[in-house]
Amino acid sequence: MATISDRATRDTGTLDIRPLTPAIGAEILGIDLGSPDTAARIPEIRAALLSHGVIFFREQDITTAQHIAFARAFGELEIHPATPKDQPNREVLRIEHGPKSRGQENAWHSDVTWREEPSLGSILLAREVPDCGGDTLFANMHLAYERLSDPMKTFCEGLTAVHDIARVFAKRLGKRPEELHDTYPPMRHPVIRTHPETGERAIYVNTAFTSHIEGLAEGESRWLLDHLFATAKDAEIQCRFRWQAGSVAFWDNRVCQHFAASDYFPARRVMERVTIAGDKPFFTP
Repeated sequence: MATISDRATRDTGTLDIRPLTPAIGAEILGIDLGSPDTAARIPEIRAALLSHGVIFFREQDITTAQHIAFARAFGELEIHPATPKDQPNREVLRIEHGPKSRGQENAWHSDVTWREEPSLGSILLAREVPDCGGDTLFANMHLAYERLSDPMKTFCEGLTAVHDIARVFAKRLGKRPEELHDTYPPMRHPVIRTHPETGERAIYVNTAFTSHIEGLAEGESRWLLDHLFATAKDAEIQCRFRWQAGSVAFWDNRVCQHFAASDYFPARRVMERVTIAGDKPFFTP
């Protein structure tokens, strides 16, 4: 299995980086994301993101404006359809659960793959966390791809999957699928995508939003999707992050899937997410 040390060297400068596992994830110590000095270190932080898939920062006492400004340094920002239209700073998606709302993010997924151009990445800030529980797990889908047999890789590389917002958000937003599809029609993306910056290939289907694979019979599509979905569950390509108030996770949505454990119910957990727009997935033979 390829590990961090096997990948192409990227210039992370003088960042104090502590890998969580050989496969994915690292904490970056000694940096204040709200400081003006951070702007000069964006290339180093981006290099760390590309090397580790997801990076974490502790003890970040930052304002909403600073959260948005940090994310904007990496690209244009998205507005999620679940964000209230009258909310100030609509770039921020507030994810709040407690006694009256159990978390529903407890399935392996990549964010907003129902967009024509799914996100580059998300930056999630913990505002309030339970005493224990509520960890988030991350999986390296490039390593998941590498663990497929060569014949399975070749087969999947020629396939296209359909991603549908209504699978999750029709119920949450109280809308019929047809209503959502007027604004967000189902999107076709390659089952295996090429990372636009690293060139690595990754499995790009997920349990939340992928409905079927084009050109296969229904039973064939379901079998193959179930097989590919299950690859994210491999503990050897994962890391697990325990949140504290002020912790920040920044993940590369083009190569990672994540799973937010909702084992803390009925305790309260409040997170704020700012998402960076990405580009259209592609596969390079």
